[in-house]
Amino acid sequence: MLIKKSKIDTFDDWVDMFHQWHQDIGYPTELIGADYNFETKLGDIESNEIEFGDYAGRPKWEKATDIPDQRIRDSLTHLIEYQGDTEFASVEQQKNLLERAPTEVDLKNIIRINREEMRHGWQMAYVLVTYFGDSGKRQSQRLLERRASENTRLLDSFNQPVRNWLDFFTYTSFIDRDGKYQLNMLSRTAFAPLGHSILPMLQEEAYHLAQGNLGLMRIVKAGKIPTTIIQKYFNKWLSTAFDLFGQDESGSAHWAYVWGLKGRYDEHLFDKPADMDKLNELSRATFFKEVSALVDSLNHNVPEDQPKLGIPDDKFRRSIGVYAGKTYSIDGKLLSQQEYDRHLKEVMPSDADDQFVINIEKEKGWITDPKQR
Repeated sequence: MLIKKSKIDTFDDWVDMFHQWHQDIGYPTELIGADYNFETKLGDIESNEIEFGDYAGRPKWEKATDIPDQRIRDSLTHLIEYQGDTEFASVEQQKNLLERAPTEVDLKNIIRINREEMRHGWQMAYVLVTYFGDSGKRQSQRLLERRASENTRLLDSFNQPVRNWLDFFTYTSFIDRDGKYQLNMLSRTAFAPLGHSILPMLQEEAYHLAQGNLGLMRIVKAGKIPTTIIQKYFNKWLSTAFDLFGQDESGSAHWAYVWGLKGRYDEHLFDKPADMDKLNELSRATFFKEVSALVDSLNHNVPEDQPKLGIPDDKFRRSIGVYAGKTYSIDGKLLSQQEYDRHLKEVMPSDADDQFVINIEKEKGWITDPKQR
């Protein structure tokens, strides 16, 4: 690992480590563009009062010393660190695709997505370093020390490899969509500096997941990759996306809401009290409906001789919650361990599937031109 500085005293020290991280992971920084400046961006918040939880109606906290309890502070920095960790991980997962972009437009898009994800991690590090003293500085440093390639990122979704452009578009459509949910739920946080950080991130994130969905539509319209293979990548990323919403009946989600740190998705649209034991399930169900509508739209362009695409059952291949480690199929059927092991080989991308897509990327017409309507 090439992180040379061992201690962060100022945010400039962290920025030096950030540039060292570029070198460490082998990211071709010349592609980012000399005219792009990584910077901290702050947006407006709709209310200066805490909007939900036990502290609702009180002024939002402007600095760490305003936070009334050490447990709240620890929970808040935990949420910030996890968010920042996902941003840097996604760049590590995707950088191997830069040399195989199907078009110049796609190359520009992935570079834009990567540099904005880097900026989002930068933003979370800024909040940690600026407001949370030595502990925040240590957390910000860890954002640059973990590696997706070493399976040390905090969430499993961000340790899994992204091997080809079908992988990338599926990841960007579904995993980045989870990112939209997480940012939305943090956007009305009681800690004002974090709230000010979220709006610019949400605006940039919208572009990422839109490009993912457009990429999938272009692949489906081209009709060169069988939907049976596309479905396997849906199974891979959607099953882990469901995990990203957290434990069922989560105590941490409960207290994050009570303390005003993380609300429901579109919290401002609710006029009824939150079901404190079902916060994660509510978000997961809303996400399920959204991605189901996206897949229905894709299916309008599936050739008649190809099977339609679908959403795997939310019990399939779960690593957390009540279904963690259970042997449910993509249809929600409980299988024996032997049946399940065989099922995984049938419904998840194999090395041969990965290589098939990599090989077809070399052919013309495997994906439609992004300029086509």
